Amino acid sequence: MYGQLLLAAIPGWLWGVLAVVAVIVLIILFIIGNYLSLWFQALLSGARVRLIDLIMMRFRKVDPKTIVFNRISAKKAGLEISTDLLEAHYLAGGRVTNVVRSMIAADKAHIELPWERSTAIDLAGRDILEAVKTSVDPKVIDCPHTGSGKGTIDAVAKDGIQLKAKARVTVRTNIARLVGGATEETIIARVGEGIVSAIGSSSTHKAVLENPDAISKAVLAKGLDSGTAYEILSIDIADVDVGSNIGAQLQADQAEADQKRFRAEAEKRRAMAVAQEAEYQAEVQKNRALVVLAEAEVPKAMSDAFRAGNMGIMDYYRMKNVVADTGMRDAIAGNDDERPES
Repeated sequence: MYGQLLLAAIPGWLWGVLAVVAVIVLIILFIIGNYLSLWFQALLSGARVRLIDLIMMRFRKVDPKTIVFNRISAKKAGLEISTDLLEAHYLAGGRVTNVVRSMIAADKAHIELPWERSTAIDLAGRDILEAVKTSVDPKVIDCPHTGSGKGTIDAVAKDGIQLKAKARVTVRTNIARLVGGATEETIIARVGEGIVSAIGSSSTHKAVLENPDAISKAVLAKGLDSGTAYEILSIDIADVDVGSNIGAQLQADQAEADQKRFRAEAEKRRAMAVAQEAEYQAEVQKNRALVVLAEAEVPKAMSDAFRAGNMGIMDYYRMKNVVADTGMRDAIAGNDDERPES
């Protein structure tokens, strides 16, 4: 009865205030309740996180679950990583879960991987977790790569025989050179170049077929993993096939090219000879024309000699007899040259 009277004595506006306060309290409790379970989970796991830090993470646009779960994982694995470091890497756009898992895997494999290096590798865009796995469990790279469109590495020995080789390169990640180190494509390119060089320096293709291991040793000796993010453990020649006789083909092509060149030179000389012959014939015709002109002057000279009294009629007949005798001798000798009559 007394309680009912007390409630009746409370004014209506006060009820409204109390309702608003109750709603606010419920909202605060709901918000805190979302973080309270995470705080309690971290506390029981030995990876203590302050409740105020969990609340502030939401204002800093950080996922509290990611931070707490990764801190608990690291703590259980024996690693101490503060929430500030985890938050900083999260805000930098890093993959916190990958970094923590890679550090745990590296610690179990006794690989030195500090927080600064692992976050730097992650922010550089490399998959740090995959790198650690490859460092522990080396992987095999096909050379040439299956997606390159080439099935074999082709090279020619000194005897001109083409060889088609396939290689498998076993590598493991070098964590120290992961940032700034070259990728798998560089390893494949260098190994392919080394195989071509090793086959090309072989005296015969039979020597390569008899001892393919010599190629692996020659390629490994060149230190092809320098400046890359990997360490080459072994290079195994998976297959070597005999291709075409490139030397014979080149010789045949060279012979055909030489033949065409000689034909062109012979044709050039023939054309020059034809042109020179034509020049000689033109010169002969020119000289003949000069002779005809000179012979045409003979009758004029004879007329002048008759007029001047330097030549008599008997001299003229004797000259005609000499010309006739000369024509008869030419006819007997078979000379078909026609002489103009004087």
